[in-house]
Amino acid sequence: MLRPAVAAGLLPLAVLLAACGTGPALAPVPATTPTTPTTTASTSAPSPTPSATPTSKPTPTPAPSTSKPAPREPTCAAVVHGMSLAEQVGQTVMVAQSSTRASREGAETIRRLHLGSVVLLGNSTAGRAATRDLVDDLRDDLDEVDGVGLLVAVDQEGGLVQRLKGPGFDTIPSARTQAGWSDQTLRRRAETWSEQLGRAGIDLDLAPVADVVPSSVGAANQPVYALRRGFGPEPSVVARKTVAVVEGMHAGGTATAVKHFPGLGRVRGNTDFTARVVDTRTTRHDALLAGFRADVEHRTDAVMVSSAVYSRIDADHPATYSRTVVEGMLRHDLGFDGVVVSDDLLGKALASTSVRTRGVRFLEAGGDLALVGSTSAAVQVHDGLLDRARTDRAFRKRVEQSATRVVALKSRQGLVPCRVTG
Repeated sequence: MLRPAVAAGLLPLAVLLAACGTGPALAPVPATTPTTPTTTASTSAPSPTPSATPTSKPTPTPAPSTSKPAPREPTCAAVVHGMSLAEQVGQTVMVAQSSTRASREGAETIRRLHLGSVVLLGNSTAGRAATRDLVDDLRDDLDEVDGVGLLVAVDQEGGLVQRLKGPGFDTIPSARTQAGWSDQTLRRRAETWSEQLGRAGIDLDLAPVADVVPSSVGAANQPVYALRRGFGPEPSVVARKTVAVVEGMHAGGTATAVKHFPGLGRVRGNTDFTARVVDTRTTRHDALLAGFRADVEHRTDAVMVSSAVYSRIDADHPATYSRTVVEGMLRHDLGFDGVVVSDDLLGKALASTSVRTRGVRFLEAGGDLALVGSTSAAVQVHDGLLDRARTDRAFRKRVEQSATRVVALKSRQGLVPCRVTG
C-alpha cells in the first residue's frame, strides 16, 4: 500500500556516511452523522362549516434507518497489540537493501522475519522510474504480508549524500549551498524534492542534518564539515534552514528524520570508520541543539541518534545506548514523541559490542527503529531482540511501544489504516 499523495517507487540506498541520515499529522477521522429524515409540517384541512373542528393529519413516524455507520479504523496501538511478538520485533528493525537491484535473499529475510522497514543503500543514477520499479517489486512481495506496509527510506540530503539521481530527480546541492538560499526558496525546493521521492515510492528521507560545526572546529570535523553536510556554524541559521527542509518535505508528502542527535559538529572522527568518537564539550542543554529543538517543534517524524560518546552527558555509553540522551534529553527535555532511529548499528564506533546485542541496547535506551547496514547483520539484531523479548516482560513492553511509534509513522504515510490516537 502506498501513501495516497504519491505513487510508489524505490529510492536508491547510499552507503551510510558517518552518522548516516530519517508528515503531517494524521487527519482526524470524520465522525459519521446519521441522517435524520426531515418532515414537512402537516397542513390542517379547511373547516367545511364554522362549527367544524379542524383536524391535523398525523405526522408519519420515520422508518428506522437500515444503514450502519462506517466502522472506525483501529488505533495503531491496537494493530500492534494484535501482532505476534516476532511481528512486533520486526517493526523495530530497518534493514539496508540495494538501491540498484533487488535481492532475493533480502526479500526472503524481510518476509521471514517480518521486518517492517528498508533503507536503500548505494548511489544510483538510474532515475526515478527505475527506482520506482525496484520499490514496487519489493512491495509486491512484501507489502501486505502482515497487513502493514513496508516503510522505505533513503539518504537524500544533497551534495555528496544524494543516493538517488538520474532522470526524474533534481541534482540537489550540498547543505552548505542550500544555507545561502532564503528560507522560502529552500522550503519550496525541498517540497519539489519530496514530490520526486514520493513518485519513486520513498516514504522517509533520512534528513536534514541539524549538526552545528563551530568555526573553531571547521575542516577537522570529518562526518559533517568535510562532506559539506552542514548548514553552517550558527545554531539559529541551522535551526531555520532545517525547519525549512522539514516543512518542505512534509508539504511534498515525505517524512523526515533529523540527525545526528545530540550533534556531531564538535567531533573529529567519523563514527562509521573510527572505533571510539568522543565529544568532550556538548552539554545536556547546549546552545548547539537549536536545530533539533526547532525541528521537533515543527513535528519531524523521526530523530536519528549518533553513535558518538558525549562525555559531559554520559561518559559511559555512546548516545545510541544512552538513556540520558534518548529518554532524558530527546523525550523529556525536547518533548519528542516520534520515532527514534539509530545510526547504522554496524558503524565502527559500536564495534565493542556484539551485533546481536546492539538492537537490544538501543531499545533499552529508549530507541525505536534499529537501522542495520546488511541483511545478515539484521538477522542477528532481530534474533537478539526476539530472544530478549521472550524472556523479559518489561523489554517485551518496550518492543510494543517502539513498534507502535513506527506503525503510527506508517499510518501518517498511508502504509497502514489505523488511528494514531484513540
